[in-house]
Amino acid sequence: MLRRLHPVQPDSFTFTPANLAWARAQMSKYPEGRQQSAIIPILWRAQEQEGWLSRPAIEYCADLLGMAHIRALEVATFYFMFQLQPVGKIANIQICGTTTCMICGAEALIEVCKRKIAPTPHTLSADGKFSWEEVECLGACANAPMAQIGKDYYEDLTPESLEALIDRMSAGEVPTPGSQTGRFASEPAAGLTSLAEQKGQQERNASVTLAAELGETLKRIDGTEVPILTKWVRQQPKAAADDRSGENTVDESDPHPSENRPVDSTGVTKQEAPASSAARPVSAREPAGARADEDKTEVRGEGDKK
Repeated sequence: MLRRLHPVQPDSFTFTPANLAWARAQMSKYPEGRQQSAIIPILWRAQEQEGWLSRPAIEYCADLLGMAHIRALEVATFYFMFQLQPVGKIANIQICGTTTCMICGAEALIEVCKRKIAPTPHTLSADGKFSWEEVECLGACANAPMAQIGKDYYEDLTPESLEALIDRMSAGEVPTPGSQTGRFASEPAAGLTSLAEQKGQQERNASVTLAAELGETLKRIDGTEVPILTKWVRQQPKAAADDRSGENTVDESDPHPSENRPVDSTGVTKQEAPASSAARPVSAREPAGARADEDKTEVRGEGDKK
């Protein structure tokens, strides 16, 4: 499928300061001169910030990584996860259209999108708030039919529940993601048949709980939502020395070799496997089968040879 840039482009693009710091931290994962390897996550962060990838955004990312614009464009047009046209200001609704979801009613969800958003995919609604598309399997087959909105899954959908979600989002609400029929996760729709004693111990599963705590799960990503979490970047000043003598003051959050501290009763501290030689293995003095050839006994036949 041929993918082209949108005919209407903004004048410019730039990362927010927090997103730029995040991007530079991703670049530092790679050896000097190989920063171009970070092109996919950096393009993805540009899309998270703006909702889609414009030509200025693609070229900005290419310049940041010191690569030709065409190389970044090749990546952006190859992967369908990159949106090359504007998406809804509130949400781009991705309806899973693979086998399980289709059997369970995804076509009816697509009809809702056609009626309430736009007749064709990748098209903005009249108010610019929404867009939609059909995508391949999102991996939540046990909760079909479902849709991805932002980073969250909305599962066990019906046409009525999808319409209600769109109306609530249009009104400024952020609906709780996850199953829309009350399932905890992907247990049988009729109820648990095993581990029944676990039922009701938690109101929501971990992913839904996190989304509910964040609250603003539909917003664009400006980089201030979560810490960068790149411990290999040593920009922060070191804390004052700890004077607790005789105690293990190692920062366990910072991964490092065992440094002569055995981790168990074996006392092993080395992380390398023993080897007799790091060089090429010594080959046999004689090729395989040579001795057998030498031991052959010459057999002489009797009688005249014709």
